[in-house]
Amino acid sequence: MSAPETKGSQARPNVDHWVDEHADVLFRYALQRVRRRDVAEELVQETFLAALRSHGDFAGQSTERTWLVGILRHKIVDHIRKVSKLRARRQQQVKEIPIELFFDERGHWKHKSSDWGSDPAVLLEKRDFWGIFEKCLAALPGGLAETFILRELEEQDPSQVCENLAISDSNLWVRLHRARLLLKECLEKYWFKRRSK
Repeated sequence: MSAPETKGSQARPNVDHWVDEHADVLFRYALQRVRRRDVAEELVQETFLAALRSHGDFAGQSTERTWLVGILRHKIVDHIRKVSKLRARRQQQVKEIPIELFFDERGHWKHKSSDWGSDPAVLLEKRDFWGIFEKCLAALPGGLAETFILRELEEQDPSQVCENLAISDSNLWVRLHRARLLLKECLEKYWFKRRSK
């Protein structure tokens, strides 16, 4: 049995408690951002190892879960940065998505958006919506998904996203625009049309 955890002390933390109380939440958080179970599992393990190494620095000014999520967020950003650099080395380019797929010659949407039917805040809380959103996010090309995750889910500053992904400011905005278009199209197809039936 592990020794009890005490604030500010060097006592060994109760790692079993961390796993029991926080592993599922950390795993879901990581999976939504990295989109691969094996990578999410590895990042959660790395988070627990990092927490174990630095438990003496935990002053108890936040909850244990908040502290662990903070560590996990850094692990996720490091992972995305690493994957992005590997992709850049292989000189894989984000495929151009013709804007004509979405807009007519006058700049109007080719397909009118469906009526979303309820308050967006209520929709975001629905489990079904998040399940479909995660599938749509997983279908994005890697560079677009990583950019969207860092900017919109991790809420990093644009300059920080550019640095992490080694892209220019203009490339950032192009990627975000394309990611939003593809997410909109996917959500229209798999969520809003289904709800309107």
